[in-house]
Amino acid sequence: MTVTWEELGWERVAEGVGRCRLPGWDCTAGLVLGPGAVLMVDAGSSLAEGARLRTEAQALAGRRVTHLALTHPHFDHVFGTPAFAGTDLYAAAGAEAVFARDREALRLDAVRNGLPAPEAEEAADALPLPRRPVSGERALDLGGGRRALLADVGPGHTSHDLAVLVPGDPPVVFCGDLVEESGDPQAGPDAVPSRWPAALDRLLSLGGDDALYVPGHGAVVDAAFVRAQRDALAARFGVS
Repeated sequence: MTVTWEELGWERVAEGVGRCRLPGWDCTAGLVLGPGAVLMVDAGSSLAEGARLRTEAQALAGRRVTHLALTHPHFDHVFGTPAFAGTDLYAAAGAEAVFARDREALRLDAVRNGLPAPEAEEAADALPLPRRPVSGERALDLGGGRRALLADVGPGHTSHDLAVLVPGDPPVVFCGDLVEESGDPQAGPDAVPSRWPAALDRLLSLGGDDALYVPGHGAVVDAAFVRAQRDALAARFGVS
């Protein structure tokens, strides 16, 4: 027997689409339910958080998670990935090279930001490589007419930013950290500021004016918010 979104502290965004705001860094994890498959968007910041998300997602869906899409290769969104063994793992093309090459950098960033060192080391060591890279767009059939579109819309926040569109009324777009609501967008050493506004233009084209946009951190926003953040980033980085 399945439970409701509210019973587990999740937010229902649209029919069959929800998200959880995780403690600590206020990261979003998303869930898209289909009669034939279940898509998770991002995996949390540790193995324990990933295990919690897996358990709650299975309770909400009544079946195991079959697909996991990672929006970008930062520890707070990917270190829970090893808890989803057996799922089809998607990320923007090139992210698999970051996972293979930069595990130590991810671990150090996690510790710097407050994840206990043993948890960071455990997650970094166990982090699997995404075996289904997305270049351009890739559609997922979740059964019963439910579809999700994975789109490589970056670079911007990182060199490998993936967005997830769930068509519907309204459409829902999971933005990763291309969009942040609970604070200013963060541009770290792997950001590509000169191309971030263009990534948000692609995001807006993907969802349209009527979509709900789920940021990587913070409350669900509308297209006007994304457009305003795009203009603010363009002014901040001196690009059009």
